[in-house]
Amino acid sequence: MREPEIIELFLKHLWKEGDLPLGDDAGAVRFGDEWLVATNDMLVGKTDVPDIMTPEQVGFKAVTMNVSDVAAMGAKPMGFLFSLGVPWDVERDYLEGIAEGIEKGLEFYGVPVLSADTNEADDLIIDGVALGITERLLTRSGARPGDLVCVTGDLGRAVAGYLVWREGLEVPGKTRKSLYKKFLEPKARVIEGVKLGGIANSAIDVSDGLAKELHLLAEMSGVKIELSSEKLPIGDDVVEVAELLGRDPVELALSSGEEFELVFTVEQEKASCLDFKFSVIGRVFEGSGVYIDGKPLPPLGWEHFDRKLLR
Repeated sequence: MREPEIIELFLKHLWKEGDLPLGDDAGAVRFGDEWLVATNDMLVGKTDVPDIMTPEQVGFKAVTMNVSDVAAMGAKPMGFLFSLGVPWDVERDYLEGIAEGIEKGLEFYGVPVLSADTNEADDLIIDGVALGITERLLTRSGARPGDLVCVTGDLGRAVAGYLVWREGLEVPGKTRKSLYKKFLEPKARVIEGVKLGGIANSAIDVSDGLAKELHLLAEMSGVKIELSSEKLPIGDDVVEVAELLGRDPVELALSSGEEFELVFTVEQEKASCLDFKFSVIGRVFEGSGVYIDGKPLPPLGWEHFDRKLLR
């Protein structure tokens, strides 16, 4: 079964939901005048840990991928919990490295660990949970016609780094360092997410690919999104890898997962209030679907159980 089919199967039975219906980066319930935001995200050795990733990077990433979802809801992360599945033959030093990485992540994002559990498993599993608080939720359904479509940071380095590793590409040391920093040590946009909570109309983090995330925004908001390929923030290092592989750098930027940048829509007059760096890559219109340079954009990106990805 494909990932969407599995999710649909379970949603037919999970009818008792929180104050915010399922479908966003995180769930939420009212807590007085604020929202308590909660999310969980699982890191699995086979699919999420390349052999060049250090155990410290593994632990840090487990924290990042969870607090990123909280940030995408406009919430300030307040706590982290995790369950650890450990193969029987894992080495002590490797586990200690993961623990050190989790601690570094907690320090970096300023959140405490609240609870943890461990059990034996056939593969390394870190199933994390992050909690956050916000007065105003950012959701995937808030985009409005006239909004600007914006993204933090740059796009494509994560998948470009993955392809350099997978294909054994020879690239300059400076290029490899830049790509591997995003591929192996991604950072969540927590500060930006909190600031967006009071200004933006909608947001989502880029964990599965920009194109795929924009399709979710458009569908849940009931709008059409139009992008300009010339406005996508693509670095020279991504272009370099694309040329080596005979690939389109725009395609890499649109399909690159685990970027953990924030894509958001905001009214034009409010965009000037944002005091962090971002790129305006398109606009929201009445209608449906996602387009780039006037042509339909397929939902490029990562999907679990899809073995054709990035071949």
